[in-house]
Amino acid sequence: MNVRFGVLGPLRIEGGQVPGPAKHRTLLAALLLSARETVPVERLMSVVWDDRPPASAGSVLRVYVSALRKLVDGIHTVPGGYLIDVERDEVDCHRFERLVGGARQARAAGRVAEAADGFRAALALWRGQALADVESSVLRRTHAVPLEELRLTALEERVELDLRLGRGAEVIGELRALVGAHPLRERAWVRLIEALQQAGRRSEALAAYQDARRTLVDELGLEPGAELADAHRRVLAGEGRPVAPAGGDRGPVDELPPDISDFVGRSPVLDWIVRTAREHASAPVHLVLHGPPGCGKSAVAVHAATGLERPDGRLYASLGARPPGAVLEDLLRSLGCPDGAVPPALDERVRLYRSMTARRRLLVVLDDAADEAQVRPLLPTGPGSLTLVTSRSPLAGLEAARAYEMGVLDGDEAVAMLGAVAGHERVRAEPEAALRIVRLCGHLPLALRIAGSRLARKPGWTLDHLAGRLGDERSRLDELSAGDLAVRGSLALGYRGLADPERRLLRGLGALSAPDFASWVFGTDLEPLAEAGLLQSRGLDEAGQERYGWHDLTRLYAAERLAEEEGGPERVLAVIAGAILERTRQARASLLPAEPGTGRTEVHLPGTERLETGWLRHEARWLSAERRFLVATVGDFYRVGLYEAAWRLAFYLTPLFELGAHHDDWHATTATGLDAARAAGHRHGEALLLRGLADLHRAEGRTESAAAALRAAQPLVEGLELARITLRLGLVQARPAQAEQAFVRALRVFEEAGDRRGRADALRALGALRRDEGRLKESLSAYQDLGDPRGEAEALLDLGRLHLGGGRLAEARGCVERRLRINRRLGDRLPEAGALLVLAEIARAEGAPGAAAGSAREALETFVAYGDRRGAAQALMALARAELDLDDTDGAVETLTRAMGEFDRLSDEQGRAEAGRLAQEARRRRI
Repeated sequence: MNVRFGVLGPLRIEGGQVPGPAKHRTLLAALLLSARETVPVERLMSVVWDDRPPASAGSVLRVYVSALRKLVDGIHTVPGGYLIDVERDEVDCHRFERLVGGARQARAAGRVAEAADGFRAALALWRGQALADVESSVLRRTHAVPLEELRLTALEERVELDLRLGRGAEVIGELRALVGAHPLRERAWVRLIEALQQAGRRSEALAAYQDARRTLVDELGLEPGAELADAHRRVLAGEGRPVAPAGGDRGPVDELPPDISDFVGRSPVLDWIVRTAREHASAPVHLVLHGPPGCGKSAVAVHAATGLERPDGRLYASLGARPPGAVLEDLLRSLGCPDGAVPPALDERVRLYRSMTARRRLLVVLDDAADEAQVRPLLPTGPGSLTLVTSRSPLAGLEAARAYEMGVLDGDEAVAMLGAVAGHERVRAEPEAALRIVRLCGHLPLALRIAGSRLARKPGWTLDHLAGRLGDERSRLDELSAGDLAVRGSLALGYRGLADPERRLLRGLGALSAPDFASWVFGTDLEPLAEAGLLQSRGLDEAGQERYGWHDLTRLYAAERLAEEEGGPERVLAVIAGAILERTRQARASLLPAEPGTGRTEVHLPGTERLETGWLRHEARWLSAERRFLVATVGDFYRVGLYEAAWRLAFYLTPLFELGAHHDDWHATTATGLDAARAAGHRHGEALLLRGLADLHRAEGRTESAAAALRAAQPLVEGLELARITLRLGLVQARPAQAEQAFVRALRVFEEAGDRRGRADALRALGALRRDEGRLKESLSAYQDLGDPRGEAEALLDLGRLHLGGGRLAEARGCVERRLRINRRLGDRLPEAGALLVLAEIARAEGAPGAAAGSAREALETFVAYGDRRGAAQALMALARAELDLDDTDGAVETLTRAMGEFDRLSDEQGRAEAGRLAQEARRRRI
């Protein structure tokens, strides 16, 4: 794969044109530096305007993105930001980092020549200073500086390998240039001295040391560090290469367990260990590898330690629940302390251990640590010593330690591990079954090793057979056991180490099927479970809550403990159902103020306070953040027979699904909700869910299905709810007269009952149908009185369409732009896209096809990002009309071809026919 994009030097596009404007270059660089990852809009604004974005930054950024798309393919709008969809290896900085990682792996495996060549290939990608022509101090600080540092480190590491290969004379010139450019890098001076000594130029090596010492004293007021002084000593002693110090009569101790022969992957953490150990070699380095049970922390620590050399030995201790005094006794004996000389008291053992390690460069692996207090006495104190600690907790209180959170393997690594244990030929023979096993094991190394071991012991089994056995959740933990390896046992260690309240909390979480959740669900802090490695923090969600997730096998274990110790999930879900329903009902009310949202008919009296925009936006974000949790909870409630809770929760979620075009979730929860309402014998609830189903069908353009759902709901209700169904029947009527009758009937009922929300909805529907400006303005005023900005926005759009149809373009633009301001203030992206389509029509009517095309493209980006096919098809039609106005017939034909494809997927024959007609017109003009 060729490098297509370059940032290691001036910005470069292979075979293409680099953007001219400085801010366009900055924007492209930011996207390339995070290739295939979403870059949030806020981050891009910070990068492009150097942390000082103007008020108009959001709209200007969209213009910049549009301009970049003309030069570079693959820039997509995604929820919350943008990404560039290019292979990471096509960007030189990402290839550079990958090649450096590969070279380090080769070095760790003892393949010195291969490693040197790998570093050389990585360094050859550089064409100058990183981001040389990108004017962004933010990018330079966050990306260019680390890349430049990695470049220098890689160069030093490559030179070290060249010296091992006896190439000292060949690298002297390169090293002189390096120390000239970076005179304060002691390691560069060390390598120069070693190269000169290896080349037989002893006097020059001694002179180089004096130059280095003079520079450090003059510039920093410091004498050379230990590594540089040691290089000087070796030259004076006539030693060509460093030698390990003598260890007395016995050689350096090496107590590491054997490395795993089938170890695969984990390059990022291995590189981090090597890099951190090197960067801080003048002091003792303490590194913590933490993560959930079974993620391979111990295997990584041993594998990394095997590839790291320390002249005074490598120690290993398995901690578990052992007190530090007992562990210290073993470590002191390993260091040569006679049995009778080990002090009895803990503090005396600590002092002796620190004294014995103070002048030694050791590597110590402390496996399966429980907490900071257990680890502190065991840390060696000698400069250059390295401690690798594994723990389920990050050990945040461990002073001067650096932590790395380990997760599961990625897809390729997981398949490779399964193949390494079970046999690569078997995995290649059944690739789909192998992927199923990987998925059912949740990419967890321990589970994969057990699955592979079972296959290795059962040569007659196919992978498909094992995948079938793992497919049953009830017995999956039983299947994941082989010899003394068992996923259940690994999880049980963490569970038994919890206090009773945390055990009870973990069991309670076992009632949930959601992939992640926040603390509000149980009203208690989830951090203790994260500290124990049984939950993992997913960071802050869009509502500002910290979310926690867990491995699927941990979920199964929690559910198993819940069933065995408390009889199952029914009681837990019954306890939390009320809080979940009330919190969701409140959020729904923010989307539909004064709407009967509890399933009970409510009349909202005058005097409702106007809702604050910030609160409205927050509630919408909260619903969006909790969507996956709440969708899963509908199913949880239904499965344990909490039918009332299930149908109510499904009903409360419908405005969220409509706002975000989450049609799959809408279908699934409505089906479950209807089953629940019918199982509960709740006719009113069934009618509410049927009304929601009709809204879904109408959003998908299936008016006949919508009408059928509404007719099925009519016999179930009366009064105000019947009026709401009547109103919606009018919205799907093909005949205007019948629609008008429905609206008038519904309006009469709402007005007689004092239902202000229903009245506002009916006035808007009637006004839009009759093209009655007065009715629409009445509805606008009604929504404003209700404090419902989203209803206000819909009324404004209807007024804008009315003015557009009457040729009153200024009034139309004013209404639509007011609508857009509301949408953007609330963060409602899809309604904003709908308004942009009307704005495109207005721009065409004003004779501004370029502006129309811009609005249509912006709308299209949003519809595509949210997966709204119908909206995307409409945006493509709007764009094609603008392109025809611009005489861009080629562009119009291409756009209409895309539109016809969307209409085909929607089974929309009318839309397909209209797109086909326009395409014929475009081809006719092209002739």
